[in-house]
Amino acid sequence: MKAERARLARLRRLERIRDIARRTALAEAGKAEGTLAQLQALAERTQRLSIDYSGRTDPGDAQALQQLRHFVAGLDRIANGTRADAEAAQRIADVKAQEAAAAERRRAAVEERADAQARLIARKSAAAALPVQARKASGTGLE
Repeated sequence: MKAERARLARLRRLERIRDIARRTALAEAGKAEGTLAQLQALAERTQRLSIDYSGRTDPGDAQALQQLRHFVAGLDRIANGTRADAEAAQRIADVKAQEAAAAERRRAAVEERADAQARLIARKSAAAALPVQARKASGTGLE
């Protein structure tokens, strides 16, 4: 019985450790999702700026037009780079979400094992607490 209680204590400690790992994984997944949202918003805004500037028709001379085109090309490069960063952030966020789900499964598995061990100890304790009833003899007293 002592070994079973020690096993239950180990399982409960392992469950706490797995819960900490799960919370850490969830926090990392949240940060990755936040970064992804920021990059997506930045990519959209940069793309809108590029579209707005490329649609301008007010340059006064060829030099102003050339500067505007260089500026728009720079915005396009920034938008493309930011979009690539957002795609990488999406992959990272997906991986972090998978890690969080795996951490939850590991924690739940340990919790189930600990609960099963606790039920086993409770059954054994209940069985030990019951008074042993004398067996009723079978057969006749002559035997």
